[in-house]
Amino acid sequence: MRHRIDKGREVRAMVGPLVVLGITATLAWQAPVLAQMAHHQDANETCGEPTLACASKVTPAFAADGGLWLAWAAAGRIGIAHSPDLGRTFSSPAFVNPDPLELDWGPDARPKIAIDRDGRISVAFAIFKDKAFNGQVLYSRSIDAGRSFAAPVAITANQESQRFEAIAFDADGALFTAWLDKRNRVPTKARNEDYVGAALAFAWSNDHGATISKTRIAQDNTCECCRLGIAFAAAGRPVVVFRNVFGGTVRDHAITTFADPDTPGPIYRVSVDDWRTDACPHHGPSLAISPDGAYHVTWFTNGRVRKGLFYARSSDGGRTFSQPMPIGDADRNPSHAYIISAKDTLWLAWKEFDGDKTTIRVMKSHDNGTTWSTPTVAAETSDASDHPLLASDGRRVFLSWQTHAEGYRFVSLEDAP
Repeated sequence: MRHRIDKGREVRAMVGPLVVLGITATLAWQAPVLAQMAHHQDANETCGEPTLACASKVTPAFAADGGLWLAWAAAGRIGIAHSPDLGRTFSSPAFVNPDPLELDWGPDARPKIAIDRDGRISVAFAIFKDKAFNGQVLYSRSIDAGRSFAAPVAITANQESQRFEAIAFDADGALFTAWLDKRNRVPTKARNEDYVGAALAFAWSNDHGATISKTRIAQDNTCECCRLGIAFAAAGRPVVVFRNVFGGTVRDHAITTFADPDTPGPIYRVSVDDWRTDACPHHGPSLAISPDGAYHVTWFTNGRVRKGLFYARSSDGGRTFSQPMPIGDADRNPSHAYIISAKDTLWLAWKEFDGDKTTIRVMKSHDNGTTWSTPTVAAETSDASDHPLLASDGRRVFLSWQTHAEGYRFVSLEDAP
């Protein structure tokens, strides 16, 4: 089953603006990415409407009643719409911000949406405050089933940069929020010390998203420009995987499991890849937790030890991980993997680019990531596209993918056993 909405023009090449990666174009790992971006450069046209057809980034979420919701970024505004029929039709959109803003257009940035069991909708997104890419995370919510949204407010009172937010409700209905925050660079520089990266910050809402608690720092000196992966080990115990900075220059992935809502646990390394760089990879991880509590992580690296896209699992709460398994065809620039657990099946999707078209490949595992099926093609396009995302209504798993040429696609992969 495949659903799509035809699209017209594009606001930007959805693989990411050239300016972001241009500063590190000499790195060998970027050559295929830049080739893909050049291939899609003709899609980098102005699309002046805040509609789904003009969206550059689209994020799906299922409500408890099985309804599909989308949050998207287009023409400086965040749009929200509902589909009662798995993407065949959508409601008229509501807009979180009435006036256009300078939305964060980084390759790993996108609006986030989370829906509690009573249908209240929380939305978070980031804007740029200046030309130096300092950001601010804004938050809003709807208490009338998405018909209207409160005026966006800053997720924290601090005026330093915040970007790459993530939000999710736990099993008890508390809203967990995390983001990358640069508040600690000011006091560090005041001591004439170097400040590397950003901090992993977090906060909670225990009143259905009405208010956000005071910000706390879970870990300093993380990589400042990659998406976060979050899931829950239990209610009040979020798990966050992120690209960390080890030893000042190595940008490998790390994971932390909260002991309770206020106490981040130890930081464990997902894999020793030894990627030594001062540049921004703009390529964050994905995390899923299966019903037996095993952690499943995907990530990208260009390290001295290994290069490419990888998967690993942990059966001891993230303390140790299996030997990394390569994902995809190394000759086709595999990138931006996303993993999800649905019942007793793991699903993994990623992008590949052969110099002409972009393909989304998918594989699944019925034995908790020990073995995987042969990859299959779920969708493809010959033009610009967003990163692939996966969503589940508890029974089935779907690919969510925004493309310039074909529009929004919501593809049923197959019923999860």
